[in-house]
Amino acid sequence: MSDDVLDLVLVTAALVVGGLAGWLLHGQLGRRRLARKQRFLGLPPESECLLVVPRDPGSRGWSLARHDAFALLELSAAIKECGAHAEVLAHDTAWQGFGARTEFCVGNPASNLRLAAHLRSMLPGLEVDTSPAPGPDQGAITVGGETYRMEKGAVEYVLLARLASNRESGNDRPVFLASGQRGIADQAATRYLARHQVRLARRYGLDATFCLLLRVVNSQAYGADVVELVGDVTRAATGPARSARTGGRGLGRGIGRGAGRDGKESAANRAEAPGDADREGAAGS
Repeated sequence: MSDDVLDLVLVTAALVVGGLAGWLLHGQLGRRRLARKQRFLGLPPESECLLVVPRDPGSRGWSLARHDAFALLELSAAIKECGAHAEVLAHDTAWQGFGARTEFCVGNPASNLRLAAHLRSMLPGLEVDTSPAPGPDQGAITVGGETYRMEKGAVEYVLLARLASNRESGNDRPVFLASGQRGIADQAATRYLARHQVRLARRYGLDATFCLLLRVVNSQAYGADVVELVGDVTRAATGPARSARTGGRGLGRGIGRGAGRDGKESAANRAEAPGDADREGAAGS
């Protein structure tokens, strides 16, 4: 065998070995990324999760409101990628404990009773005005001493939370909450979770509890595409309820009135928020 032929054989062998090694490494990294996503979302292969939504008030039977359906579609790709299966339930039929199955709970505490129960038990420092009477405080979110009021179609706020359960109990699946002032804000929160799950897992860990306050900007023009991170309100939300601190009322009717300036972050929120606000443009990220 001549030297030229030998060199050609060696180069070809090196290329084949290098390509095989790269393919194996890429596959290993992909499996690791998928495993991290499955753990963060609480969706191991062939597992089941719950999608808990309010009933459409304009329908006689059991059906979804338009933006609630869009919110579930935002989650469907991630659920499918994890190899899990989803069951959609109305909020007043989801009778089970916390942590048995991963749960994505969408809506607001006025229309989703199960979400209201999660807020009371896991995020007692939050207050949401659930009064049906129209007014400037309808749907207002109060946390950390500040009240966030919506301007319909211009500015709407939504809470995105991951609530971790006790791994030692055996029921270790998380609950995700998307609780907005309007249905389009719920859709924006689920889209934010689907798009930023890798960054959220890196920042908070795979098994953490966190609560973020997001702002949907100009939804009448941009829909659910333009979302800003107002702040990380985990510490304030998981702290004692206002009734325990000041003797005020808890989650329910007429709360959060006149508790701060509209749309402003409290000092506690600013201290816990990332250094620069995350913003999604119309093209996504």
